[in-house]
Amino acid sequence: MENMTVYIAPRFFEQELKQELEHYKLPIVEEKGRLFLVDAKPRQLAWAQNTWLEPFFMPIDSVGDAAKKLKAIQRNWHNHPIDLFRRAKLIEEKLPPMRFKPHEFGQNSPNSPLGAWALWDNNTLLLSARCSSAFAHGECLFMENKIDPPSRAYLKLWETFTISDFFPKENELAIDLGACPGGWTWVMAEQNAKVFAIDKSPLDPKVAAMSHVDFCKGSGFALEPKDCGEVDWLLSDMACYPERLYDLAIKWINNKNAKNIIFTVKLQGSTDHAMLELFKEIENSSLLHLCCNKHELTWIYGEVNLNYQKKLDFTKIRF
Repeated sequence: MENMTVYIAPRFFEQELKQELEHYKLPIVEEKGRLFLVDAKPRQLAWAQNTWLEPFFMPIDSVGDAAKKLKAIQRNWHNHPIDLFRRAKLIEEKLPPMRFKPHEFGQNSPNSPLGAWALWDNNTLLLSARCSSAFAHGECLFMENKIDPPSRAYLKLWETFTISDFFPKENELAIDLGACPGGWTWVMAEQNAKVFAIDKSPLDPKVAAMSHVDFCKGSGFALEPKDCGEVDWLLSDMACYPERLYDLAIKWINNKNAKNIIFTVKLQGSTDHAMLELFKEIENSSLLHLCCNKHELTWIYGEVNLNYQKKLDFTKIRF
């Protein structure tokens, strides 16, 4: 194959990645669990948790030979097991140790290159020294706060800020549409941003009592951008049809007063790739699956997206 790319699907969403590959007519050579080997140049896909940017097959004579050849390329690797698990584990044990601890929120994502490999058969490795994610399997896992936030939805913002290395600054203005129970409001207030939260249901009392949090009862869709002035962060984790969320995004973008937008695109039934294409076509935005997402995607726009694209460094991909 002249061109070759490996895509790693999110856990339990292999079918969504397969459908996206078929939607773009990217030929799947082989599928092994979450791993899809594709005969095409790399491109940014929403349902790819990690993308191996420069994969190739490498023959090996033994476990020791495999480890020696990997170390000759670079130090840091993670094993993506697909088969022959015992033999793959023996190779892994001969490589420099990698301790993939849960990430502490507020720290930047790792800067050191992290390659990926899989034992394809007894005498062959499939590997790539460059990947789209700095985290093993593309999964940014955190040391969770199980006491303060009212729900686990806060992890979506934690992950977005971490993989983009772009965090809210003190006294920036954030509007949280459909905020109840307040997981995203809690994150922004913890970062000392000024948060205006709006929902038909009340916030969790602990979140409502936080400094810098103002709450208004109402619909996030009813708020008019022209009435809000300059907004640093526009946020939505509302449950709604993607079509309605898209119209909301366009309304705010056309008003040109939101520097950063983070929306959760919650999918109903089977994935509508034609609908998702509309989000992808919005300039200066990205559509991605966070490892804490369920059957939903995260759409980011503005400065946070520019930083995210810089971290991906997709300019070096062989388009």
